Amino acid sequence: MTTGLIPGEQPPEPRPTGGLPQQRHEPDGHGTMSADDRSRSSVITARAAASFEPVGRSVASARSFVRDTLQGWGFGDIVDDAVVLTSELVTNAVVHAGTSADLLCLRGDDGVRIEVSDRYPEREIPVQGSAVNMGSPDREGGRGLQLCAALAGRWGVEYTPTHKTVWFRLDLPERPVGTRTAGPSLPPDLLPLADTRVRVAVVQIDRAGSVTAWNEDAEELFGYTAEQVTGKPLTDFAAWPHTPGTGTGIAEALQLSRWEGSYGIRGAHGRVIPVYASHLRVRDTDGEPSTVCLLVRDHERAVLQTPLRGPASETSGGSEGQSTDPFEVFIGSPAPDDLDGLLQRTVERARDMLDGDSAFLLLATDDETELEVRASTGLPSARQRFARVPVEAGPGRYGSARMPAVHEDLTAMPGAVPLLNGTGMRSVVTVPLKVEGRLTGSLGVAAEGAGRYSNEEALRLQFAADRIALAVESARLGELERLRRGSLSFLVEASDLLAGTLDRDQTLALMAQMTVPTLATWCAVYTIADQASEPDLSYVLHEDEELIDGIKSLLSKIPPPDPVPTPGARVWSAPAEIAHQAALRTSMRSLGLSGGPAHQVTPGIGPTLATAAAVGGETVVLPLVARNRVIGMLTLGKPTDEHFRQEILELAEDLSRRAALALDNARLYSERTAISQSLQRSLLPPELPTVEGVEVEVIYRAAGEGNEVGGDFYDLFPISDGAYGFAIGDVCGTGPNAAAVTGLARHALRLLAREGLSGPAVLERLNSAILDEGARSRFLTLLYGELRPQEDGSAELKVVCAGHPLPLRLRQDGTVEPAADPQPLLGVLEDLELYEQTVTLDPGDVLLCVTDGVTERREGPRMLGDDGLADVLTTCTGLTAGAVAARIMRAVERFASDAPSDDMAILAMRVPGLHQDQ
Repeated sequence: MTTGLIPGEQPPEPRPTGGLPQQRHEPDGHGTMSADDRSRSSVITARAAASFEPVGRSVASARSFVRDTLQGWGFGDIVDDAVVLTSELVTNAVVHAGTSADLLCLRGDDGVRIEVSDRYPEREIPVQGSAVNMGSPDREGGRGLQLCAALAGRWGVEYTPTHKTVWFRLDLPERPVGTRTAGPSLPPDLLPLADTRVRVAVVQIDRAGSVTAWNEDAEELFGYTAEQVTGKPLTDFAAWPHTPGTGTGIAEALQLSRWEGSYGIRGAHGRVIPVYASHLRVRDTDGEPSTVCLLVRDHERAVLQTPLRGPASETSGGSEGQSTDPFEVFIGSPAPDDLDGLLQRTVERARDMLDGDSAFLLLATDDETELEVRASTGLPSARQRFARVPVEAGPGRYGSARMPAVHEDLTAMPGAVPLLNGTGMRSVVTVPLKVEGRLTGSLGVAAEGAGRYSNEEALRLQFAADRIALAVESARLGELERLRRGSLSFLVEASDLLAGTLDRDQTLALMAQMTVPTLATWCAVYTIADQASEPDLSYVLHEDEELIDGIKSLLSKIPPPDPVPTPGARVWSAPAEIAHQAALRTSMRSLGLSGGPAHQVTPGIGPTLATAAAVGGETVVLPLVARNRVIGMLTLGKPTDEHFRQEILELAEDLSRRAALALDNARLYSERTAISQSLQRSLLPPELPTVEGVEVEVIYRAAGEGNEVGGDFYDLFPISDGAYGFAIGDVCGTGPNAAAVTGLARHALRLLAREGLSGPAVLERLNSAILDEGARSRFLTLLYGELRPQEDGSAELKVVCAGHPLPLRLRQDGTVEPAADPQPLLGVLEDLELYEQTVTLDPGDVLLCVTDGVTERREGPRMLGDDGLADVLTTCTGLTAGAVAARIMRAVERFASDAPSDDMAILAMRVPGLHQDQ
């Protein structure tokens, strides 16, 4: 992969090869620009290129490459669309076409062009609107090009005799640049109120993101002294909101020439303080770029907030005495990317316009059945944010959500406006936001006094709501589209990660890491082994690692949620209730109200309260259902006073379905692996017996990842009267059929040998048993023998070598010679005439038996062979049986750099010397 900055370069035109002219196909409305047009419209300022092999993992690598490239260029707004399109086009190249793919990213001054080339120059362009292409919902042909048409600003396909290139262009969204103008002059009664002294924190950040200046107001607001924060990254203190579909973070915001918005700062007391910030990029005294950040408490944002500027025709020309409309700034302005900022400005202006004590704005769901709290001022907004209430809720406030309503005294109608319960507000006026007759939201202003509002104020507020409804709806639809595109990219990445492992523990960790902090502040995964088992708490994760143990301890003390298979998220109130009770008890003990000394429990109050705050918000449970069975629950939680957005819950539900299938696949794989390993281990002897007067050592290596037993086997077992039978063999083939023959051979050898049969008779009957298996039979090479230690310190062996590599005898003087003659292998001929040979091992002699995986070890054209094995064995004079086997295995492994492709078994037997071993 190569990347580089190339100022002024134009997009490269594909060069025709073979003397043939280049051919292009351009769908209507998406044609390729001419070279002159391209040079006039865009200047290439940087490029990045990479090539990917035709394997499945290349798709994920291509997505990561594009994501890293665009984020490195500062184009976070178009990352999700680029990743989705690149994923489709690279999949078409490496999976469907089966060729390598070349990926080229070109950065321009107004957008990005991405090209994907493959070596399969076949034309297959979907005809837009054709019944052939759109007739089947399962048809995949041309899907990537249809996505290009839907998401890209321009796209096209270019052909050469050897390559096909599909390109698309994504334009950068328009962003406000420069200095925003100030809002109109307001009368004193419309100015925002400041309840306490307004403190403006001034923080300066260097080009590396570290704090270089921290004023007194910053110390008062956040509790840190300048010495505590100077030199540390601002990201250590900033709590940036995580929302799918948005790519800008605190680090990116600090690099922009100007930025305004809301986030949080973690104070010295551990709580997050919501702030409104205004960033300005400047040069310091050394000429280096730095950022000056002005921060105020979020409810005092009017101190820093810059209103959007309306058209000049609407903001000028009025008479000097004409009253100013606080909502004039919204009329004719483009829909901003920051919907939350727009809504917050709306409620503040509504409150100021009617001189209220608080204001709130709710947005309707697509089906107009619920209203969601999105912005408020003068109210505990954190407690209500993203909470939902039904539109038709009886005779109360929301039953008349489609019409303006005035409540003179809420104490006379408790519950008429659920949002204001317990806030001290008594009078309220609410009006609907409508677009083309459809309910899109509700705007309300409330006051602490009774009878503050009349129908006249309701009409004024309705007039203002009508003027801003379209801007709010446009911004809401833009946010919804960004969320949907971000959700698609999120699910693509999640599916790719979940499909990349079959390990249960890793799957659980991935599930948690994908949800925290993107979807929730904390999560817990419960698993169910079978229908009769209780849910087991398997994994807990919080965005603050210090709180994980506390949450795990809390959840372990309460009954798990019921494993209900009904799809969708359901609220689980137990964690918040138990945490609240624990915090209350701890606080009472710390104050000495429980009868015990307060100082004894004071050290534990911090973790208990922190845990209570962490799980004190909304908690939901999503079932993990796979193959019509509940295998667990995914629990997501928010901190105190926070709620989930419905879009987040829908995304979490989709993720839970994918995660459930991945978790069940990991479970099935683990079960089958355990069964396979248990069956494999049954094919080998559990342990070798001790033979008096003879050293015996075995080394066994099965080829293949995860295999404990292959086609090779060995055995050593007592027969009778101090005699032992030994065997080493190799079954042709792999898999269950070969394993069946392995088990048959090992157990048959033991049974027949203990019947008192000679070696040839044992092998002849085993040969008949193998042939009786019919189609499942496999031929078998086998070295079988009987070992009898002698009183003079030697050992007598009677061996039969049926098609197996010959055993080698190492004498004390270093001489190596075969210890048996080759005979026919088993499982091929019906009538075998085998004979046994007697070998006497003198003290100090070694008998080495191996399978063909040892002698056939290869490195290119070279093979270890029988001669190479004999040369290694010659160097083993005087070594114990264990040392001989280890040296042989080490020599075999070092002979080639690649991992062994065949099973290997080594059986070494040595008679200790009478004097040398003493």
